[in-house]
Amino acid sequence: MKYNKNNYKQIVDEFTPKNKILKNCFFAFIFGGAICLLGEIIKNMFISGFSVSEEDAGSMASVVLVALSAILTGIGWYDKLGKYGGAGTVVPITGFANSVVSPALEYKREGYILGTAANIFKLAGPVLVFGYLTSFIAGLLSLVL
Repeated sequence: MKYNKNNYKQIVDEFTPKNKILKNCFFAFIFGGAICLLGEIIKNMFISGFSVSEEDAGSMASVVLVALSAILTGIGWYDKLGKYGGAGTVVPITGFANSVVSPALEYKREGYILGTAANIFKLAGPVLVFGYLTSFIAGLLSLVL
């Protein structure tokens, strides 16, 4: 069989995975929304069940979501959720917790200092650095303007 541009394009089109952008966006929306809904439920439970102020309840709900994410990462379920939820599980605060806990678990066999402590922010570190830098620049601009 002789190959030319048309034959090659036909073979490439046949083996190229189909685009799933709409499906991925749908599941990211559903999973991200479910995580945010869970956060609101937890926040409202703190407000109504424990008579905590709304501001404090928001902080406490964030802590609970981070802890849940760390636990789910530790037992291997968060990655399974991420397989279906995609960006919906990465963007909220739970995704940040996952990005800190994953390297900690991966490098724990190398010891607490040179393994876990040295690599815990391997994924989250750049996000923190650029977040701090951006907030610093925004603060300077706010001060000057």
